Amino acid sequence: MLKVHNAILHVFDFETGGKYLSDRELDLSERPTRSYVQRHLRKVSTSPESRHGEFCEGSAFAEKIQDYFAGREEFVALSQDIGLYFWEELRKSDDPGQFDVLVADFEDTDATVSKAKASNTVVGAAIAQAIEEDAYDAPPARRFAVILLPRRQAFVHDLRSVDGQSANDVVRTDAALPNPTQKVDSYLVVDADTLSIDFNDCARSIAGRDSYIIPDGLLQCTTQASSKEVISSVTKIVEDVAEEYGMEPALAVSEAKAYVAERAEMGEVVLPQEVGEKVFEDAPQMRETYERKAREERLPEEVPVRRGAANRMTKNHHIRTDTGIEITFPSEYARRPDYIEFQREADGSMRITLKGIARIENR
Repeated sequence: MLKVHNAILHVFDFETGGKYLSDRELDLSERPTRSYVQRHLRKVSTSPESRHGEFCEGSAFAEKIQDYFAGREEFVALSQDIGLYFWEELRKSDDPGQFDVLVADFEDTDATVSKAKASNTVVGAAIAQAIEEDAYDAPPARRFAVILLPRRQAFVHDLRSVDGQSANDVVRTDAALPNPTQKVDSYLVVDADTLSIDFNDCARSIAGRDSYIIPDGLLQCTTQASSKEVISSVTKIVEDVAEEYGMEPALAVSEAKAYVAERAEMGEVVLPQEVGEKVFEDAPQMRETYERKAREERLPEEVPVRRGAANRMTKNHHIRTDTGIEITFPSEYARRPDYIEFQREADGSMRITLKGIARIENR
């Protein structure tokens, strides 16, 4: 469950050179407004494309956000400082585009469950189960988010009266905000308890150089690869090792995905080294090759992966044969020969057998 406590919207117009920093928060008692904000916050909070970071020593924003969480900084004032920063930085860009800035303070009960599971303790597991069963009144995970909302052109009808006659027309507007389902490229989310950061940003050309205004400018934080990037690297290494040693790559990759999903279900951390140990547990040489390739890729020792994001990335495995047949199956079935079995024939071709099927539906 996600509950928004404060939200505010600041508006920029780089074509006219106007910035409009709001002095009042959004009215979250209005259901459409509340729903719009919640859906964007949920999307950026669970995105597998979020990079991870920690504040560097001397970060001015780290001091500000700590003051805010401690009640020494007002929400509106802090949001205006953030809005002013983005205004000054974006206007330097060779192509600033059109953006609004959404700033919000919210709580996420689902994140509390994940943190309890990630503790890997009996107490943590019990707390997580109690929360999910609505039998534990735990303080939700508190977070602070900033989202750059790219405005888009849209056409709307215009109802007018001309000389006493109805005169409906089509008008273009440049003030349309992105739909809640639309992907946003630039945002940050700071956890109140740990001050850990999830963020995403795109390179902007400023004075002829590519600049990242969120991690390098506003946050001044470290940058760690996103969950999606690390999981993609891990599965690619697993696939390469399997091919090198004659193991069926589809089977190996699906096993890797199943393990990632399992780890994400237990907590919010996946250890890339353990993926190789799990997939190649009966093949020491393959395991050593995997570990060497993982070191060469400089994969982190552990990767934060939220449960929802992991499920989207790893729940199913999709394969396509050279004969044009496509099959999608749950990754956990990789080691379930009672559901799907891969066999190498004497001539080198592959046989895939699907088992235990009661009925088939056309899709």
